[in-house]
Amino acid sequence: MTLQIDCQLCLRDNYVWLLRASSGAVAVVDPSQAEPVKAKLDALGWKLTHILNTHHHPDHTGGNLELKQWTGAIIVGPQADRDRIPGIDIALKDGETYDFGGEVARVFDVPGHTRGHIAFWFKDSDALFCGDTLFLMGCGRLFEGTPAQMWTSLGKLRRLPDATRVYCGHEYTQANARFAVTVDPDNADLRARAARVDAARARGERTVPATMGEERATNPFLRADDPALARAAKTRADDPVATFGVIRALKDRF
Repeated sequence: MTLQIDCQLCLRDNYVWLLRASSGAVAVVDPSQAEPVKAKLDALGWKLTHILNTHHHPDHTGGNLELKQWTGAIIVGPQADRDRIPGIDIALKDGETYDFGGEVARVFDVPGHTRGHIAFWFKDSDALFCGDTLFLMGCGRLFEGTPAQMWTSLGKLRRLPDATRVYCGHEYTQANARFAVTVDPDNADLRARAARVDAARARGERTVPATMGEERATNPFLRADDPALARAAKTRADDPVATFGVIRALKDRF
């Protein structure tokens, strides 16, 4: 691991990730608020140089302009949504790389939750910052995209190595687990993980990050091509988009 990674909880359940490269460059990912982030940076003794945005929603960009005014930080975000990213300086698209203080991230376009959403994968640090596309044992609501788009987006992420740690944007894991067992009740790995999550939350601990290996085994939205999920959705086993769409609709009503 080459990045130092810390966390600040903002609003009710938003995670702002703070990254420090060995060069001393410091980024925050999706700062919903400025003041808690400033306080955390001051406590760590880190000087902000970059802001990495995955998508435009205010609970991910609300602190952009104040933090930029405070430090002159460079704001990096999705090309497909650049008109809605406050203060954006650098716009990135699928397949590009971004050098953050000597640490290189590969960029994935992952629309579905919004039309312009990206994820940052720092291979050398086994770290994926995926905003609201992928949650632990869940995925984002389809506010601006289709089931086909989101299934394709999640397919890009689930191909990452098992050891990749998934740093998502919210503490939704316990609620996601409660839903997941309703559509994948025979998954022993899922039941065991749900119990561990319940215990962690009872202790007041955060559940993020987890590994991509854990997600592939227990996240129903990454497993829509598994016959067990097709049976739960009452769809054909060879139509994962339909299965995904049914499961996502069930989660919306859960």
